[in-house]
Amino acid sequence: MTVPQPDVQREDEHMHRYARQVVFPPVGEDGQRRLLGSTVLIAGCGALGSGIAELLARAGVGTLRLVDRDYLELHNLQRQSLYDERLLAEALPKAVAAARRIREINSSIVAEAHPTDLTGDNVLELFDGVDVVLDGTDNWETRYLLNDAAVRTGTPWVYGGVIGATGMSMSIVPGRTPCLRCIFPDPPPPGGDTCETAGVLGPAVWMVASVQAMSALRILLGDPPAARLTTVDAWNAGTEGLDLGDPVPGCPACDLRTGEFLNGARGTGVRLCGRNSVQIAARPGTRLDLGAVAIRLGSIGAVRHNEHLLKLHVDGHGLTLFADGRAIVSGTEDESVARSLYARYIGH
Repeated sequence: MTVPQPDVQREDEHMHRYARQVVFPPVGEDGQRRLLGSTVLIAGCGALGSGIAELLARAGVGTLRLVDRDYLELHNLQRQSLYDERLLAEALPKAVAAARRIREINSSIVAEAHPTDLTGDNVLELFDGVDVVLDGTDNWETRYLLNDAAVRTGTPWVYGGVIGATGMSMSIVPGRTPCLRCIFPDPPPPGGDTCETAGVLGPAVWMVASVQAMSALRILLGDPPAARLTTVDAWNAGTEGLDLGDPVPGCPACDLRTGEFLNGARGTGVRLCGRNSVQIAARPGTRLDLGAVAIRLGSIGAVRHNEHLLKLHVDGHGLTLFADGRAIVSGTEDESVARSLYARYIGH
């Protein structure tokens, strides 16, 4: 972590902006300088991730690296308060929209937008120089990938999840606390509730996002929370904590260090949470001229595009194509159907 040495005028501005935070003894002026010199990776800019990003931006965390593979939709606005109808109308990727809003909230910090999928090919690069990672994802495969990358790099991270009116969070410090697979050795079996089948309430999201953001601040300030799984019940205004003890001997991630999700031995990377959608990945290094693709597809169906993504509705399906060659095919959960549509209209 690099602690900046601002000039006197800039430091006075910072301390005035964060005055109510600085007077809290565990923060203080030295702690605020630590936050300003910190870099945080927020993996996923949906409900949890966007809430965490806003809280940390207002707290003065110096650099927020925002990663998300998805784009804004109308139903997001019910619980993702960082966004609004103006951003929705621009059809922006969530990472780009989040970075724009963060810059409007706090122009003195850096907000990096990475509208891409987290994979074994890029996760270590995205971890580079990061002091803590926040989980705002919507699937277990990506969480296990984050866990593998955290173990490999020794980076603390904070897990979080919400469904309905309940949620949970835990802080993971490699080498000191249990990792995610110590507590949840394998992903839950398919067929359980999702955000689409069970719903999700905004207040529950903010409760968990607040726990995650507070955990991140404590880690950045050198006072990480104890190994504990915190659960919240927003409907009944309750919280519980379960002490987790020590790392589990024989854990495939933090003890045996197999890196199964990091090296691609496990995980398909195609499912999206409760969306009736399939994501199709492109070869690493792919870059598309979306304007040229829009012209080519204009005679096939209704096309809308900007510099970040292209949307095509055809054959009863929606196809959202990103500049890195990824696509999200909606209207199906069948990977073979999604790949067929991608090959037919985009290419192999």
